[in-house]
Amino acid sequence: MSGGASERKWERFDERFDLTKEPNEANRFGWVVELDPYDADSTPRKRTALGRFKHEAAQPRLTADGRPVVYMGDDERFDYFYKFVGDKRMQRGDSRAAREHNLTLLDEGTLYVAKLTGDSPAGEFDGGGALPADGEFDGSGEWIKLASGDTSYVEGMTAEEVYVFTRLAADKAGATKMDRPEDVEPSPRTGKVYVALTNNTDRGKAGKAGADEANPRNSNKHGQVLELTERRNDPAAERFGWRLFLVCGDPEDESTYFAGFPKDAVSPISCPDNVTFDPYGNLWISTDGNALGTHDGLFGVATSGSREGEVRQFLTVPTGAETCGPVVQEKRVLVAVQHPGEVDGASVEKPASAWPDGPGRMVRPSVVSVWRRDGGSIGN
Repeated sequence: MSGGASERKWERFDERFDLTKEPNEANRFGWVVELDPYDADSTPRKRTALGRFKHEAAQPRLTADGRPVVYMGDDERFDYFYKFVGDKRMQRGDSRAAREHNLTLLDEGTLYVAKLTGDSPAGEFDGGGALPADGEFDGSGEWIKLASGDTSYVEGMTAEEVYVFTRLAADKAGATKMDRPEDVEPSPRTGKVYVALTNNTDRGKAGKAGADEANPRNSNKHGQVLELTERRNDPAAERFGWRLFLVCGDPEDESTYFAGFPKDAVSPISCPDNVTFDPYGNLWISTDGNALGTHDGLFGVATSGSREGEVRQFLTVPTGAETCGPVVQEKRVLVAVQHPGEVDGASVEKPASAWPDGPGRMVRPSVVSVWRRDGGSIGN
C-alpha cells in the first residue's frame, strides 16, 4: 500500500499483485474454502460468512441438534479467536439430497469473536508471568456477535464490511487481543476446546497491548495453550469459561505453567502450533519456531487425571523444520516435516540440513510415519 516493493516481488510478474493497480487484490485472500473430496467434479466454495483474516485453522464440530460450529484462529500478533455457528441442521446419510443440503451448511449463520475476562485483579499482571493469587490464569468469556447474513452487529460497519474487514470489526467489538491463535481442537471426550497460541514478542512494547490474565507475559517468546469450556458444553453457547492449560517455555523459568503438574517432570516446550487428540484423550502439540535453542518437535500431554499437564516430547524434527499436521492414531503417528534447513544463510549450495536422504541430496519436506516396534499402543 506504501508503493514500495513487496517482500516476494510478485508484482514484477503479474500486475494483479501491484496494489497501486489492483487495490482490492488483498481482499481476495484470507478466506476459508470448502472442498468436497468425494466429488472430483465439485466446485470449491469460498465461505464468506466465516470472515476474512489470516486463517490458521477452521475446526468444525456439531451442536446437539446438528448445526455446524467452526472455530477459527487468526495467526497474527494481537489478533483474534472466532467461531461461526450455522443456522441449518446437518442431514445424516449419504443420499444425494443429504449431500447437497450439507454442502449449504456454512452458507448461513452467525460469526462471533471471543472476549476473555480474567477473574483476578489487573494489578497482579505486570508482564512477568507470575501466577495470580488464586493459582490459575482463568476467567470467563463471551462470544461477541459480528454479523449474521445481511445483519451487522458492529456499529459503523455493514455486514459485507464485517466479512471483508473482519479484523477491524473485531477491533471495534472490543475482542481480546491474543498471542497468535493458530490451531484449535475440541476434545472428543470432554468437549473442552484447546487453542494453540504460538507467541507474541511484541506484547508490552511501546504502543502495544500489555499483559493481562489471558496473555500474562510481555515479550512472549514461547506461547501458551488455552482451554475453553463452552457453557453447558454447548458449542453454540454465547458464554464460556477459560484457563491457560499450558504456559510454555523452559520448566526452570518461573513464568511457565503446566496445569499444575510438577515442573521437574515435564519436557521443555516452545511455540505450540498444531494440536490434535489421540484415542485416549491426550492432547498432542506440534511446535514451530522453538525459542529454546533446540529443534521443534511433537509433544503429548494428558488433559485430565493425576498426570494432567505432564508434557512429554515424542519426536524432534531436523534443523530449521517445523513440525506440522500431526495425526495420532492408536498405533501410528503421522507428522509433516515442513521446510527442513530453513535457517538464515542457508542455500541450495550450502544447505543447513540433509533431510531426508542424506548429504549430497536435495533437502525436501516430507511426511513421517512412526510406530512402536512391538506393535503396541502409542498414547496409552
